[in-house]
Amino acid sequence: MLRRTLLAASLHALLAACAPSKPSFNNTDITGSTVGGNFSLIDHTGTPRTLADYKGKVVAIFFGFTRCPDICPANMLEWAEIMKQLGPDADRVQVLFVTVDPERDTQQVLAGYVPAFDKRFVGLYAKDAAATKAVADTFKVFYAKAGDTSGMNYTIDHTAASYVLDATGKPRLYVKHGQANVEKTVADIRTLLKG
Repeated sequence: MLRRTLLAASLHALLAACAPSKPSFNNTDITGSTVGGNFSLIDHTGTPRTLADYKGKVVAIFFGFTRCPDICPANMLEWAEIMKQLGPDADRVQVLFVTVDPERDTQQVLAGYVPAFDKRFVGLYAKDAAATKAVADTFKVFYAKAGDTSGMNYTIDHTAASYVLDATGKPRLYVKHGQANVEKTVADIRTLLKG
């Protein structure tokens, strides 16, 4: 009986040592979650886009709006710095800015805003409010008009975080605004790029 127990324990230890180790991330690991999914949006050049267009790249998705006074530009600057620090590896990463304000964020507005942070960044918008909500809902993103909602001078409260998908389109990381250290996120992206 003791011999069988020792044999079973040894076999268990051997199998555990052979199993692939799960990567450790600095940001919140959302591997296996149901966040995200395919989308059908239009980019800032007028080209229809789906998630499949970015297959093979690590994708960072941020939902915001161009008139955002602080969180959105700060987040975009952070992603620009991440891309810079990634060096040549940045060519295997795609940053997407999805507007939650299609009423004001037209193709022309996005074309002037998003690539100003990094020419590789892509601005995306939906054809209308219902399509915007459908995409935001798949990513569990909250957003709501606030302030003077009677006209066009409103602001928008929204989820202030980025989602990072691996090269197969699966959700892997939740990067909180203001808590993400650029170097830590760079390390996480490099881990994902290793596959």
